[in-house]
Amino acid sequence: MTVAPSTTTLEAPSSPPQSAELPTSHGQHKLFQRVRGQMNRAADAIGLAPQVRTILDSPGCEVSVTFPVNMDDGSVEKFTGYRVQHNNVLGPFKGGIRYHHDVSIDEVRALAAWMTIKCALVDIPFGGAKGGVQVDPARLSRREIERMTRRFVYALGANIGPGYDVPAPDVNTDARTMAWIVDTFAATMPPQERYRAPAVVTGKPLSAGGIVGREKATGQGVADLIAMWAADEECPVDGLSFTVQGYGKVGSWAARILQGQGATLRAAQDVTGAIRAKDDAGLDAELLAEHVKQRGGVAGFPGSESFSLEEFFATPADVFIPAAMENQVTAETASLLKVRVVAEGANGPTTPEADEVLTERGIAVIPDVLCNAGGVIVSYFEWLQSRGGAPWSAASVDQQLNCILRVAYRRVREMAADKSLDWRTAAYAVALHRIEQVYNERGIFP
Repeated sequence: MTVAPSTTTLEAPSSPPQSAELPTSHGQHKLFQRVRGQMNRAADAIGLAPQVRTILDSPGCEVSVTFPVNMDDGSVEKFTGYRVQHNNVLGPFKGGIRYHHDVSIDEVRALAAWMTIKCALVDIPFGGAKGGVQVDPARLSRREIERMTRRFVYALGANIGPGYDVPAPDVNTDARTMAWIVDTFAATMPPQERYRAPAVVTGKPLSAGGIVGREKATGQGVADLIAMWAADEECPVDGLSFTVQGYGKVGSWAARILQGQGATLRAAQDVTGAIRAKDDAGLDAELLAEHVKQRGGVAGFPGSESFSLEEFFATPADVFIPAAMENQVTAETASLLKVRVVAEGANGPTTPEADEVLTERGIAVIPDVLCNAGGVIVSYFEWLQSRGGAPWSAASVDQQLNCILRVAYRRVREMAADKSLDWRTAAYAVALHRIEQVYNERGIFP
């Protein structure tokens, strides 16, 4: 195991050439470089103290582990995993663990930094972290994924813990994955301390100490923020139409909740293809979610028709929800959009070049650090529940989630107006101001 802090310096993001093809996967942007560029713009806007800039310039700790796993056929494979802890001035490190063949240290650094900004923006007492294993989970059996998960947790050792660093589900991980982590972590603790183990993660199954509403929390937050935007624009949610890219945990829940409020799903797209409704009634978000669960993707949904990726991005609607992976909204795809607002359900779905196109075209953006913060907020509720033992009701979860998001939304809106900033920069500015306040009060040891 190696532990090494980043030594890179803050600079503006470069502008790599755009691909001739529309994005269907990760993209090649240097994500951490982009995050630091976004931090720089916000820091300049509010005159952030130089010492705080220096601290946030690089992660506080980076853990890289390579570990062996016994496979079903008797062979042994080695996997590489990462845990990056960016900043914890506000509280314990917090961030998901993803399993994906494109996981890299640069991506995990960026995601950890985004978590620092996200937690500060919504004013919950967590810092930013992220983790991942470089693997294609589709080629592993369930038992192999379980053994890999347990071995990864064991390799991380004391780098995670209930009051230190608290993982959660992310891409290709779920509640069952979190249950394996709790069980493995508990086995490393003294018997008299094992009652604390459930607080080592959030996003657990209800039977293992999870909280009601966690599965839908990120999608619920996306829907809540779209409703806040719609109120500002004086357009009722029950008259909105929308499209969704990525129909997993975030995209499907956002679609189902919006449909329940009277909005219409016009089109959806994921790795299996793009589909659209054959009539004005739109796609049934509930039935589509069940179809994806059974078939693994949106393709072939009864009553829909397939169409090209270019046509998907050009589908007329009020709202576009990118809820897949990073770098999906490029300058090219942004120029195709025919919507009023982009509500970023995914982390980093919009490239800097695309932001410029959207601004020029007058398309609003609810930035990811605000729009998809519902997950970490409800994770905070679950963490409190695990540490305190008092269960939360579904009504309390939804009510408190909406309250926290409403305050954050208002702060971003006011910062954008006061400083004449775009909403992404304004969101970063609110978060950086919060972090700066804490450093001003606490100082820097020694």
